[in-house]
Amino acid sequence: MTDLEKTLFDLCAPLVDDEKSLSVKTMSSSNENEISLYVYANSEDVARLIGRKGVMASALRQMMSIASRNEDKHIAVKFEAY
Repeated sequence: MTDLEKTLFDLCAPLVDDEKSLSVKTMSSSNENEISLYVYANSEDVARLIGRKGVMASALRQMMSIASRNEDKHIAVKFEAY
């Protein structure tokens, strides 16, 4: 698990009911200046992570953009349900 994956996992873990189903994976991107992180969880937990009107997802993305400043790349965070 990379540092960015661990950071995102640590941010999401307290927000979900079933932490065992939570996983974060880095996917390859066609743009070499972008890192794509996918958060996988149960559908109820994904709904909680996205939040009303995407407020929680925006906050998580903003936190990850701050965490990725050392990488000097854009971070894309996407949420997927099992």
